[in-house]
Amino acid sequence: MQTEPPLVPTDDLPGGSGPNPGKPGPRRANSRFMLSHPLHILSLGFGSGLSPIMPGTVGTLFAWASFDAFSRYLTVIDWGLLIVIGFFAGIAITGFTAKRLGTDDPSPVVWDEIVAFWLVLLMVTPVTFIGQLWAFVVFRFFDMVKPPPIGYFDRKLKGGFGIMFDDLAAAFYTLLVIALWRMSV
Repeated sequence: MQTEPPLVPTDDLPGGSGPNPGKPGPRRANSRFMLSHPLHILSLGFGSGLSPIMPGTVGTLFAWASFDAFSRYLTVIDWGLLIVIGFFAGIAITGFTAKRLGTDDPSPVVWDEIVAFWLVLLMVTPVTFIGQLWAFVVFRFFDMVKPPPIGYFDRKLKGGFGIMFDDLAAAFYTLLVIALWRMSV
């Protein structure tokens, strides 16, 4: 019988001789980890957060695709409820996965991007594909650059609330930019 490799380096397991003997190191998110618990599937954006390159961007693209797919079936009220529930449940869900991964805000956790970008898309709809593309670009800009106070929130707020809140702030910045642009045209 073949045994699976541990999720953490064996040097960092209790009694190991690695850099932190007795203290487990951060885990690596992979498909095995994601499938080890249903909450990880949500936190990792149904696998979109496992992208080796720019997982937050891939998670946001997943949010865009899922918004487009489900908008045929969900009303504005349904979306609003899904976003509110997704945010508050996301505090527990992302915090759980972050704790299991052993870091404060792991990049594979993209549920925060998904919920925040759903909010952006809900607020700008109806809009053309080009309008959605600009919303995507502006949201990714604010999520990556983290201008004040987003960067402050990202550094100071910990756990699932911190993970969820900085993306919510990026969504509000995005909506502010879109509102200002619409007022100027």
